[in-house]
Amino acid sequence: MLLDDFEKLVLARRATRHFKPDPIPEELLLRLLDISRWAPSGYNLQPTHITVVNDAALKKALKRACMDQAQVEEAPVTMVFSGDKRVYENNFEKVLACERAIGSIDEGYERLLRRIVPLAFDKGLLGLGLLWKALLPPFARLFVPIPDIPAVNKRYWLAKQTLLRAMIFMLAAQAAGLSTVPMEGFDERRVRRVLKIPSTHLVTLVMPVGYSACGPLKKSRLPLKDSLHFNQW
Repeated sequence: MLLDDFEKLVLARRATRHFKPDPIPEELLLRLLDISRWAPSGYNLQPTHITVVNDAALKKALKRACMDQAQVEEAPVTMVFSGDKRVYENNFEKVLACERAIGSIDEGYERLLRRIVPLAFDKGLLGLGLLWKALLPPFARLFVPIPDIPAVNKRYWLAKQTLLRAMIFMLAAQAAGLSTVPMEGFDERRVRRVLKIPSTHLVTLVMPVGYSACGPLKKSRLPLKDSLHFNQW
């Protein structure tokens, strides 16, 4: 039954562009945000920050930064998801301490993390480490598999992490009887300026959330066979 319930939840979720003014109970909103905290992230670094906007004046200014889309101001809450470009420096040691405290890593795995995570994120003195991390992999891939390096493609890496958490939030909100709309139509620099989000953060998504003012919404999807490949393309 759990799978059946989850399937119904996913099929019922729709992007809602008009909201009732009814406020979201604070305890419910905090519960949903806490649920989203358990989304997976690379190396468990948890780079996603969420700015919750419920001030009327700020929502009005945020609406202008979001191409004047009405749902930003209509929804009782609009959330902005951002990723910390300095997550390695800010979270790595804290994450290791948390993992040690609950016994989820042993000394061997911690040593492994202390080798590979700096390789993935550390830019080195004056950013010189970034140079070889950008130039070496294309050559090395001729001989051995090399993964994408977050230090080189930080925007791409952060976008993946933040959107995982955003999806968890959207499904939790749907389960709570709320509606959401994930938005890409915004001016990132203006959004950061309105909300005083530091330049060390990448804004990836704006998400109004509240009670839908729309009737039943319909949406189509292409057949599964159009995007499914077994073993090889």
